[in-house]
Amino acid sequence: MNQGQRPAFGLSFDPRALTDLLQAPSDIRDLTLAYLQEVVNAERFGTRLTGDLEGYRKLFVDARKDWRVVYGVRPAPQTSAHAREIYVVAVRPRAGNDVYDEVGRRLGMRRRPLSARTHAARSRSPQLAARHPVSRRVPLPSAMPGLPRLAQSANPLHIR
Repeated sequence: MNQGQRPAFGLSFDPRALTDLLQAPSDIRDLTLAYLQEVVNAERFGTRLTGDLEGYRKLFVDARKDWRVVYGVRPAPQTSAHAREIYVVAVRPRAGNDVYDEVGRRLGMRRRPLSARTHAARSRSPQLAARHPVSRRVPLPSAMPGLPRLAQSANPLHIR
């Protein structure tokens, strides 16, 4: 951000996200605050989340990508100097998708949030619904192995 330039967004935290931040290791806390400053100044944008968390973004905080910040962009309160604000929902380790489960709980979801890829994998293909059942031809009993076959003569009208 240049000297004298206003931030592009306001910043607010879910109170539980502030607790997350205070409980994080000091290096994670420092990196998170530095990255959030870049987000507020529109110098950094997190990766978009999909599926149930569509509309939110994630930031990878550390080099190993063990910690995540999940935030959304929403209209700022009328008393704010900004039209929109960055709303931080969680600052947590990714381990076992804990961060996404916690975000879902904080957003009032009753079940575990799913990604768009998971939704696609669980949905029924529209191509299956369009297909008509295929009729299977059943082989004649004489064509099945292990069953006795009638002797065939050269002249079908010849009877012994």
